Amino acid sequence: MTILEQLRQDHINMWRLLGILNQKVSKLRDGEHPNFGLLDEAVDYMRNYADEYHHPWENKLFVHFAGRDPALDKVMACCEAQHHEMLKSGEELAEALDCILHDAVIPMDKFTDRLEQFVLQQSEHLKLEDETLMPTLLGIATTVDWQELELELSRPDDPLFGETQSTRYSTLYQQLLSAEVES
Repeated sequence: MTILEQLRQDHINMWRLLGILNQKVSKLRDGEHPNFGLLDEAVDYMRNYADEYHHPWENKLFVHFAGRDPALDKVMACCEAQHHEMLKSGEELAEALDCILHDAVIPMDKFTDRLEQFVLQQSEHLKLEDETLMPTLLGIATTVDWQELELELSRPDDPLFGETQSTRYSTLYQQLLSAEVES
């Protein structure tokens, strides 16, 4: 799988997780209590995989392509700023989930708002990258660019969608499988 294919697949996977999180927001808004362990796994995965591997990959792409096109530079700067914002909001959401999982009293409406904001923020970011960044990159990048980046970037093993799933995400993996069966 090429770097571009990996990034696209990561985005497809993130959209799937955001769909699950969005369903949990709906349940919370309806007064139901979703599986908070599953929520924790989804947020943990998005924080760990996206923030430790996916976004650093994209940031290296940004460095590689910087200065080639003013419009691309503007989009890359926006995406990089969003990476920093999402890191912070992901940490805040993870802290709130940790409190819930440890039976701390947290107003559910505030938690739901925070979760919904996280989903919206992630969705807007993916949309910007899918609809603006990636097409612009494709128009500018050469075969040599992709070859250089292949040598520069190491490939992490995806602990949820890779060949081997981490036990940390077993509930989430089962949820994803059952969602595929239902569709």
